[in-house]
Amino acid sequence: MLRLGRWDARTLGRWDGCTLRLFPGLLASWLHSLLAFFLCVSASLRYFPFRKRSISGNRWTLPLRFGGGHRAIGITFVSLGLVICASGCASSPKSVPTEPTKVRSEGWTEKGDASWYGKPYHGRRTASGEIYDMHEMTAAHRSLPFNTKVRVQRRDTGAEVEVRITDRGPFIKGRIIDLSFAAAKVIGLDIDGVAPVKIKVLGKSRKPRSKVPEEPTSSSGGDHCSWVQVGAFSSANNAARAVERLKDTGEKALAMEGPDGLERVRVGPFQSGKEAAKALRRLVDEWPSARIVECGG
Repeated sequence: MLRLGRWDARTLGRWDGCTLRLFPGLLASWLHSLLAFFLCVSASLRYFPFRKRSISGNRWTLPLRFGGGHRAIGITFVSLGLVICASGCASSPKSVPTEPTKVRSEGWTEKGDASWYGKPYHGRRTASGEIYDMHEMTAAHRSLPFNTKVRVQRRDTGAEVEVRITDRGPFIKGRIIDLSFAAAKVIGLDIDGVAPVKIKVLGKSRKPRSKVPEEPTSSSGGDHCSWVQVGAFSSANNAARAVERLKDTGEKALAMEGPDGLERVRVGPFQSGKEAAKALRRLVDEWPSARIVECGG
């Protein structure tokens, strides 16, 4: 698999019709280019003919006194380069056209590849009219209605994340969903760039409110108790990995199972709202879905 590192896979995909897919059609490109090369050389010989040297009589030389010949050779190689690019792009698969909106029932699934998009689109208006925030759990799909909630599960690792559809895309053949940077990070897609996934429609979702509260002007009393919940995982293994990541950064983290069977990964507890808010601001960049919850919640 091509590993794109922390590159934005959608941005790279914008060149997919030419640069990234040049090599699958390389053989056809070279055949076209070779034919064009001989045609160019043949045409240039009209203006720059070979002739025998009168002294030795056995060597072929070029009459360099004709300036037109120099231009003919230049035109030959320029034409060769242009034909290589043109035929390489022409032999590449084209982008997938847009599709009409299709309402899917809860439980509908689709398989294909997922990619992600980040900084180049951060702050821009999406197809739904919302402003794209790369730190929110959102995604782009070609036909699902906006605000549809879907679960995206990697078929190679089993990692999963829930996102809300707010944009249109991706328009590269084989890809079915474009995740935000935050969502991609949860399942490791920010490292791999593109990965095989299965998406499942969970229903409609409302636009979430801002998760970062204002810092309290005064600390709460001693009976206050709260946690910062960084995520809820259906897989105990994924929750355990999240706990280890948090502990590696010096956080006091643990996983606790909720009544719905999900493993909730939390940091704390904190005895004041001010401490919890401070921890949330510290964690939210790494864990965009982090939020404050009361003890016992």
